[in-house]
Amino acid sequence: MKSNITRLITGTLSATILYALVGCSSTNNSSSAQSTFQSSTPENTNISLSNNPLLSDNNVAVAENFKATTVLEGLERPWSMAWLPDGAMLITERPGRLRIVRNGTLDPNPIAGVPEVFAVGQGGLMDVSLHPNFQQNRLVYFTYSHGSNQANRTRVARATFDGSSLKNWEVIFEVSQTKARGQHFGSRIVWLPDNTMLVAIGDGGNPPNKLDGDLIRKQAQNLNSHLGKVVRLNDDGSIPQDNPFAASDNADSAIWSYGHRNIQGMALDPATNRLWSTEHGSRGGDELNLVEAGENYGWPLVTHSREYTGGEISDKRSLPGMIDPKVVWTPAIAPSGLAFYSGKRFQAWEGDVFAGGLISRDVRRIDLDANGNVVREESIPIGRRVRDVRQSPDGRLYVLTDEQNGQLITIEPTN
Repeated sequence: MKSNITRLITGTLSATILYALVGCSSTNNSSSAQSTFQSSTPENTNISLSNNPLLSDNNVAVAENFKATTVLEGLERPWSMAWLPDGAMLITERPGRLRIVRNGTLDPNPIAGVPEVFAVGQGGLMDVSLHPNFQQNRLVYFTYSHGSNQANRTRVARATFDGSSLKNWEVIFEVSQTKARGQHFGSRIVWLPDNTMLVAIGDGGNPPNKLDGDLIRKQAQNLNSHLGKVVRLNDDGSIPQDNPFAASDNADSAIWSYGHRNIQGMALDPATNRLWSTEHGSRGGDELNLVEAGENYGWPLVTHSREYTGGEISDKRSLPGMIDPKVVWTPAIAPSGLAFYSGKRFQAWEGDVFAGGLISRDVRRIDLDANGNVVREESIPIGRRVRDVRQSPDGRLYVLTDEQNGQLITIEPTN
């Protein structure tokens, strides 16, 4: 059933991984020979030839040669952004508003047509994404939380945008089970080249949150549940017939991958069509993953996380049949927002992946080799909770900050 799905990894990858990060000297980027990392920490050449993840701690190289520019502020808990063909930008605010920015100016009036959302805790209006054929069909897609504190779930909806308001709001998918409390909704949308969409769904929350008498996080291993999964949908919400579990009687046919805790960053590498994600661990153990159709990413059976109350969630860091992360962040950076830089404006960044951090208040620039292994990482300080990172159509890199007075910021190298 996977004949139309590009395999994202083929077997165990074996490549050099640097565990600590490059210093002030310039180093060739395996994705772009012109890329250099400038940092304020000394070089460490502790090298591993295994496929173990890069264990990233506080000793991360700090970028020096970059510039951050605030474009605008006045956004309330912004979550995601998308560009219209005319250059205007759509931005979601978690309390339930869709905003538009034209020529660098935020329209003071929200766009009409968004229904009420469950805006509690981590929930609310989240991702926004244009249909690949937006210019023809005017369809905009959203993820949001719906329900009450006792029973809520993540939904996917679409609506037509006429330039001033949303029309024909339609819910095309919702998570199979409701859950309590306002935690772990996911959720990002990524379009594949065949115009199917991948949607990340969180595992439902932390202990003591339960479902059917057991900790809800265990739903990530339940193939009859959408919780803790990436699902693949057609653009109308129907299920593609070539999904990895479409022929199984013991699994939900929407599932693309499973064993995830709470993915809040997801992006397709335009050079390889590989799917990457960043997901929150519990106490430490945040992950960067290379996500493949049909695979199990381990949560909560395999994890570098610990309970918020102390103690281990699992004593297993790796198991046969489960995919190891490429990076493990301990202490946690709370990753949210992920982008591959493919523009020509900043050649030094071409081919690099950028991950936002809520707790770390920075953007992590990650250099990958041709096999998708992490070579090195550096921190671009922002000083605010970073919710989203996106490349604009004209090749700039934009950041949204998760604050009551949220900002839209551009970052760029200075050499």
